[in-house]
Amino acid sequence: MKALLIWFVLMNLDKLLKTAHCTETQDQVLSITPKTQEQVDILKNVSTQYETALWQPVSPHYIKEDTQVHLFVPANSSETVKDLLKRHAITHEVLLANPNELIEMQTRNDSTDPRSSSTFYERYHSLEDIYFWINSTQQDNPDTVKVILIGSSFEKRPLYVLKLSVNNRPNKKAMWIDCGIHAREWISPAFCLWFVQYSLSFYQSNKEITKILDNMDVYILPVLNPDGYHYTWTTNRMWRKNRSTNMSTKCVGVDLNRNFDANWCTEGASDQPCSEIYCGAFPESEPETQAVADFLRSHKDIVQIYFSMHSYSQMLLFPYSCTLEEAENHSELLEMVKEAAQKIQRHYRNNYKYGSGANTIYLAPGGSDDWAYKLGIKYSFTFELQDRGRYGFLLPPSHISKACNEALLAVKTIALKVDEKTQAPTTPA
Repeated sequence: MKALLIWFVLMNLDKLLKTAHCTETQDQVLSITPKTQEQVDILKNVSTQYETALWQPVSPHYIKEDTQVHLFVPANSSETVKDLLKRHAITHEVLLANPNELIEMQTRNDSTDPRSSSTFYERYHSLEDIYFWINSTQQDNPDTVKVILIGSSFEKRPLYVLKLSVNNRPNKKAMWIDCGIHAREWISPAFCLWFVQYSLSFYQSNKEITKILDNMDVYILPVLNPDGYHYTWTTNRMWRKNRSTNMSTKCVGVDLNRNFDANWCTEGASDQPCSEIYCGAFPESEPETQAVADFLRSHKDIVQIYFSMHSYSQMLLFPYSCTLEEAENHSELLEMVKEAAQKIQRHYRNNYKYGSGANTIYLAPGGSDDWAYKLGIKYSFTFELQDRGRYGFLLPPSHISKACNEALLAVKTIALKVDEKTQAPTTPA
């Protein structure tokens, strides 16, 4: 009997240890609101000196009094971080007690065949599966979908743009949508796939998408940062930047949305390679940024609308983010995002903040939307999709449908407005 008991304990020791470990400590996301400048300084130190990942704001630079901070704390840092907060009377609440379960949920039912399940677009997909989907979509829709290779990433992964074009009307204008510039924002590539599927499925049955596609070609880049996105699937779910390396530092990656030539590396970006908002060695130093910029430069006469999809915080933003100055057509852009936000509220009972980037969030120079605007694309927008922080970057698959439909409604609202404003006046008979 004693021998049997020893055997049972030994056989289950690993499981027992794991269970004990889980009850003691695990990865968590904390919500912390510093009340004094001293607490702000402590929190800045915590987010830089310990193994944590800032979710909101993106950099310690933006932490300030009475502003909520969302901090991902791995199990091995949990006790130290919480003790430090307690010692300085900084209150916190656990926003997510089970991020690992959510990560598992996000990756669980991945399938390589888009036709194998009706819920394909309500799940997240690895980079390999997105490449497979791009190829399948083109093969299934040869008259409508063209795949354009615009460049490759630092690790030599292809940057594919899908061109949706339903007719050969002369002087046709175009719209651009990019997704996945920040690796951990998985709802963003999910939206690009959703948009393509919706456009192909409802062209001719939905009057709004029919009008948009009749009058505009659409260029869609599903994953602007393929190296980073792949890394979030294989190694670190919280990774944000690309994966470029530099001989002068051990730190990896550049924030691609600080690498465009729009007030590059001024306040709101960092010249420190270890920072999450590192601007890179020079504007367009990264092959991903340069590929997008080169493509848009060569198409600037036809691309009239620019959309960049991000998460999270539910915001509809427009230039400028790189300066507090107002864009030339500020009131026009404000009117468009206001109408889009009102429609989302009416249809989906969800609130989106809206306004210019710098005034709505904070200064963020080197962004793609500001660069596109300065290039001459006067209808330029950045959307921050669901949610406001309940799940943050770990938005469950069950939320994909609503998040994408909200963004789709905003895209359609703005695209129709732009189409209306830019139609050539008809000459009287």
